Amino acid sequence: MAKFELKLPKMGESVAEATITSWLKEVGDTIEADDSVVEIATDKVDSDVPCEVSGTLIEILHDKDAVVKVGETLAIIEVEGEIEESISQPIAIEVDETVAKAAASVEQEIEKVVATKSATPKIVTSDRFYSPLVRNIAEKEGISQKELDTIPGSGLEGRVTKIDILEYLETRVVETKVEKSKETAKPTVVPLSVNGEDELIELSRMGKMISDHMIHSVQKSAHVQSFIEVDVTNLVTWRGQNKDAFFKREGEKLTYTPVFMMAVAAAIKEYPLVNLSFDGDKKVAIRKNINLGMAAALGDGNLIVPVIHNADELNLIGMAKVVNDLALRAKNNKLKPDEIQGGTYTVTNVGGFGSLFGTPIINQPEAAILAIGAIRKVPAVLETPEGDVIAIRHKMFLSHSYDHRVINGALGGLFIKFIKDYLEAWDVDAGS
Repeated sequence: MAKFELKLPKMGESVAEATITSWLKEVGDTIEADDSVVEIATDKVDSDVPCEVSGTLIEILHDKDAVVKVGETLAIIEVEGEIEESISQPIAIEVDETVAKAAASVEQEIEKVVATKSATPKIVTSDRFYSPLVRNIAEKEGISQKELDTIPGSGLEGRVTKIDILEYLETRVVETKVEKSKETAKPTVVPLSVNGEDELIELSRMGKMISDHMIHSVQKSAHVQSFIEVDVTNLVTWRGQNKDAFFKREGEKLTYTPVFMMAVAAAIKEYPLVNLSFDGDKKVAIRKNINLGMAAALGDGNLIVPVIHNADELNLIGMAKVVNDLALRAKNNKLKPDEIQGGTYTVTNVGGFGSLFGTPIINQPEAAILAIGAIRKVPAVLETPEGDVIAIRHKMFLSHSYDHRVINGALGGLFIKFIKDYLEAWDVDAGS
């Protein structure tokens, strides 16, 4: 008999730990290779940890709700015979030079804080979890435990992340300047009045994260919108003629979404200044890779944004496969943390719920987002050699929300005009 250590796997460069939400197996249970043993949650996504070997679960090392670091052992599996060396090796966590320098910098900051510990207010214990890094930043900046407990958290179960506390410090500096320049009345929080027929429900962990993310985006970006109507009759005709043959040949359903994503990727190549991300408040990064976020529905009705990396390199078949795969695994809560990171521009299909158009909120730190409305039959005036005629056409609206701090109305409008022209010129013989 040999013993196999089931470890918490690497889940992306920005994910260092996870919380155990439930054990799917108990001590004494028989486990087959690839069986899911434990469910975990990170600040990014929920997932499960499969076992690489077959055997018997003989020991669970962490209880439910425990926070476990990447590479830590979760459980012990007893297997028959010897374990292959490639399986028994501990998980290797690759750290590139940039990450290493950043880690060294953080360690130096922590050492400085420890050295001046006696001169900073002591953070007392609290029922709320704070990472060592957040606590050290709080002590360095003179944030008391009482003040720390008031900071909204965007992490797991409302946990305060490094970004949360740094953004809070920026806000506190601004508020301090305002208070010194003039006195302002503190807003009064009016308690919610409910009666016996009302029902109060707690926001889910995902719901809280989405709420905080949306509020942060509205407060940070100067949102403006441009709208344009698109005649997609050619596209509708083409799909009707090709969807059955496409499914038979490729084994994939042919929806409109892959075409929309190809149009957006082409528009970004034409207007790369839309493909921006903010670095603080004074600098922006022009992203060279076109990584399209695709808003998708989770099984519980919430939304998540998996990312199609290097979308401009995919043809129609490749795009259809990626779109269908991400949408299906989003619905079944099977996305990996790396698959919802690194987006540079987001697309959301509000037409899937029957909406003609919408005003989507930018997905920070990106600078723009596109909403695709419902396709519908409408009467339209067409110009012909014989004169104007009224015909039935398939049309839809595109809604482009963008950050007016860096994208002006001309660029925002030209961007969706390019997408309109791309879709209206779609060849009915394309994709064969």
